[in-house]
Amino acid sequence: MLNDSLKQLAKRLAEKEVSSVELTTEFLKRINQLNPKYNAFITVDDEKSLEQARAADRKIAAGEAGPLTGIPVAQKDIFCTQGWLTTCGSKMLSNFVSPYDAGVIERFNAAGAVNVGKTNMDEFAMGSSNENSYYGPVKNPWGINAVPGGSSGGSACAVAARMAPAATGTDTGGSIRQPAAFCGISGIKPTYGTVSRYGMIAFASSLDQGGPMAKSAEDLALMLNVMTGFDARDSTSLQREAEDYTRDLEKPLLGLRIGLPKEYFAEGMHSDVEKAIEQALDEYRRLGAETLEVSLPNSPLSIPVYYVLAPAEASSNLSRFDGVRYGYRTEYYEDLRDMYRKTRGEGFGPEVKRRILIGTYVLSHGYYDAYYIQAQKVRRLIAQDFKQAFTQCDVIMGPTAPSVAFDLGEKSSDPVQMYLSDIYTSAASLAGLPGMSVPVGFGEKNRPVGLHIIGNYFSEASMLNAAHQYQQVTDWHQKMPGL
Repeated sequence: MLNDSLKQLAKRLAEKEVSSVELTTEFLKRINQLNPKYNAFITVDDEKSLEQARAADRKIAAGEAGPLTGIPVAQKDIFCTQGWLTTCGSKMLSNFVSPYDAGVIERFNAAGAVNVGKTNMDEFAMGSSNENSYYGPVKNPWGINAVPGGSSGGSACAVAARMAPAATGTDTGGSIRQPAAFCGISGIKPTYGTVSRYGMIAFASSLDQGGPMAKSAEDLALMLNVMTGFDARDSTSLQREAEDYTRDLEKPLLGLRIGLPKEYFAEGMHSDVEKAIEQALDEYRRLGAETLEVSLPNSPLSIPVYYVLAPAEASSNLSRFDGVRYGYRTEYYEDLRDMYRKTRGEGFGPEVKRRILIGTYVLSHGYYDAYYIQAQKVRRLIAQDFKQAFTQCDVIMGPTAPSVAFDLGEKSSDPVQMYLSDIYTSAASLAGLPGMSVPVGFGEKNRPVGLHIIGNYFSEASMLNAAHQYQQVTDWHQKMPGL
């Protein structure tokens, strides 16, 4: 069952071949066995999970089951979950038990899915390697000395190691897609505004977006059917008719126009990644797609733009963590200002402090026009580049990351090199476009390579179709690490 798709697991449950309690117990056993080694989960509560599984079994028995009823799903620890510790990977929230459910959690609960635990992550979603967590780094199942990517590294590790059949993640500049690539799984960041941010602890509000992580594109489509939808409590939520993201999965790819940005196939991509990407593109050509060169001239500016705008928003969002109402508070202080200073000094990790300082600087008087406003102007140019490219092609493809997963500690002393891990993913985030990563082979040290697929706004069904058709003729998404 460990390698079954969500549809196969649902079929087993419907045919009474297995109960949700038995299925959940199986995955909880695997978590208890593997998590001490890989550190993918921060919180696991067997009784809460089994209580949900028993409720799911009652739904199935009553004939009220949906596609995800009774299916175990791991939740990134950025989503507030009622009665569960919700830490966002930070000491600042290490004692915070959420009194309410995030919009995404509500949707999974309504679908009858089972929460098997809260996954580890870079603190406040700030990181590309999952080494910034207060709870320690997550390890990559494909190599114990490798990073799993970040910030959704715990969710990626959980799916890759088959500790959960699927998981949620969030993506601000690549935090679903890059760890999906590093861990050899599939992951999608949908169009900005399609998944509710209510109850999703904010990092950069104009960029943050929830999305699913699973073994295959078909699984992602089933997850998106649950996760997306309007939420009046989120001011950035888009009011649109519900979609069935599985509707186009079986369409042939004959005539699909794939744009290959010349800026992505240039200096910077490692040769092992390039080889796997070229082989995948050859497969797409065999499936009837055509490839053509496009240009995204402002994409090289996406990293500096992202690291002005995201920290600026973070400096505002994280000001709420002051030790007054909830979360960590320093033990000894002289007055209110001293409490603020010590609480934040002790509660935030180095990367979070770095981004708060950068963000405060670029928003300060005298620098706002020079940095923040200029970055917003370039952001618009990046979006216009994509608009122009999509007049020539249906989807854009390239590498998800310039290299395979790097070693733990390899880039932790060089923030700029760490930030460059998101060079191919941040532009789509800045434009609010959907992007996904699917496994297409292995590179150096037998570590996975991910293909990045970017679509136009609200074209997730077409992207999933392209990924699914590729996965029908290849088996990279079914590969399991030898744990």
